[in-house]
Amino acid sequence: MTPETTQRARRAAGLAACAIAAALSLPVLAPSEALADPVEELQSVQQKIQEGNAAYDEATARVSELEDQIAENRDRIEQIERELPGMQERATDSLRTLYKMQQGSGSLVELLLSADDFFELVSTVQYLDIIQSRNTDAVSELVSLADELSLAQASLDAQVEEARAAQQEAADALAQANEARSELEDQIAAQAAAEAAERQAALEAAQESSGQDDTFTTESGGEAPVEIPESPDPGEVDWGADKQAFVSEWSSRIDAYLAGSPLAGQGATFAEAAWEYGVDPRFSPAISMVESSQGRNCFLPHNAWGWGSSSWDSWEEAIWDHVAGLASGYGGQLTYAAAKKYCPPNADHWYASVLANMERI
Repeated sequence: MTPETTQRARRAAGLAACAIAAALSLPVLAPSEALADPVEELQSVQQKIQEGNAAYDEATARVSELEDQIAENRDRIEQIERELPGMQERATDSLRTLYKMQQGSGSLVELLLSADDFFELVSTVQYLDIIQSRNTDAVSELVSLADELSLAQASLDAQVEEARAAQQEAADALAQANEARSELEDQIAAQAAAEAAERQAALEAAQESSGQDDTFTTESGGEAPVEIPESPDPGEVDWGADKQAFVSEWSSRIDAYLAGSPLAGQGATFAEAAWEYGVDPRFSPAISMVESSQGRNCFLPHNAWGWGSSSWDSWEEAIWDHVAGLASGYGGQLTYAAAKKYCPPNADHWYASVLANMERI
């Protein structure tokens, strides 16, 4: 990522003028100041972003789960509160009935003497027992319902507290990820400064090749045209937006870029994976164009990136794995160090061509 002065520079008519302007605007670090292992430096920051995003997603999911549970508890509490008055009234009537039975009923001897026969006695005792049982059940239901209300309220209070704690965890995790992204931007700026001469040389080499040897061998072994970027800087990615806004913006931009190709319609997959791993959302789609013409010429099933010897069953699975690999193995950003690692024999042409495609997204 070049300094702000370079970002404001107009796209020049010729690549040479752009390259010279970029070189003048980027301070070249002394060997002792240069990053010892540029890709490894970016990888360590990418790991922090991934950890923060993972923690944020986990906490957010927990908040959503708790909110559902809270809503269920509130609905049950409201239902119990609606049932309580009627239950209290029935319990009160039952208590009155039980009291009257206890005060007005005679002894077992009186029942025995007043009964005309044994069967009448048994029927009377059973009847009284049924009445007592029903009234006792009404009182027990009231007590049980009141206990359930108390437990539901206590559970609700605990869930609300847990949800608040989870929301704070999510906020902290998001802040951690954003802090890591800021650190990543600083690392990229430092790397751009350290690589200024190499990047300029790569762009000049690509320009010299155009019109002569206008193709080069990609990492997948295919032939790709040498493309010349309009500017040495593809422009910034706004990581200040929330996930929904980020995915919405980049989904549409990537979909427009991939229209008509086998990868068409995968903009959201690229954007979501890029957010998750903190990778430039243009990086993987641009590589797919250079390595396989956006999936048209895959050397293995669903491998649009010349990615080792891997194949996948679906584009979604392949995209997520490739973006994760760009984060863990290449710093997630287009740098000359990443180009030398990804396509060692033709790093200059690969770097320039990927950059040119990133500018189109």
